Amino acid sequence: MSTLSGKVAVVTGGGGGIGRAICQRLASAGAQLVVTYNSDQDKARATANSLAGGNHLVLRCPVDDSEAQLALANAVSEKYGRLDILVNNAGISKGVAHDDLDGLDDDLIDRIFRVNWRGAFASIRALAPLMRAEGGVIINISSIAGRTGVGSNVAYCASKAAMDSMTRSLARSLAPRIRVLSVSPGWVNGDYAQSMPRALIAEQEAKTPLGRIAEADDVAEAVYAAVAQLRFSTGDIIPVDGGRPLG
Repeated sequence: MSTLSGKVAVVTGGGGGIGRAICQRLASAGAQLVVTYNSDQDKARATANSLAGGNHLVLRCPVDDSEAQLALANAVSEKYGRLDILVNNAGISKGVAHDDLDGLDDDLIDRIFRVNWRGAFASIRALAPLMRAEGGVIINISSIAGRTGVGSNVAYCASKAAMDSMTRSLARSLAPRIRVLSVSPGWVNGDYAQSMPRALIAEQEAKTPLGRIAEADDVAEAVYAAVAQLRFSTGDIIPVDGGRPLG
């Protein structure tokens, strides 16, 4: 498939499981990828080396560093002269029981919002000017935790709700040149889920109408669909949760 031939995509946090799957899916459709990372250069380079096609780029760009975001925009402009797709995938969390109010300290709250919400906004602020000329699509990787209030901790849930609110606000303000959508997974079978007790994951699977939790490829396919197929959609929150809120 070459539906994205000639397109350029930035995927933040592209070295992780979901980020890698997104990069691979977009590259398989012909896009040239800019894979960004914060601390794990090896994973980011491994992602880039796994991609179909060529002319991909790996750059360190902590999303909570606005100067680094501007440097990223300059690097993309110099190498490609355009940007068509931005996927805000970078994010953090830490398991804290929702009733453990003292366990969710100020530093962790600030870090979660700095990376998950402010980082995504800073990416858009820095990169949207490159997207306006040709038009483009911004995909924010959210979570059903933003809607259900069930997740690794209260601040994480709130940060994803804030991301979905930002999706709606910017979909309106950046239209018609740039579309903005959220892709909102439930549990994803990645490093975090695999670190949890198997009994907990089995419980989530049993409560999910489709009988399993998501794979990273499920999220990547939703991103591809939002970019290449849902051309008259913006401001929408696209669930990838197997119907989990119905369980």
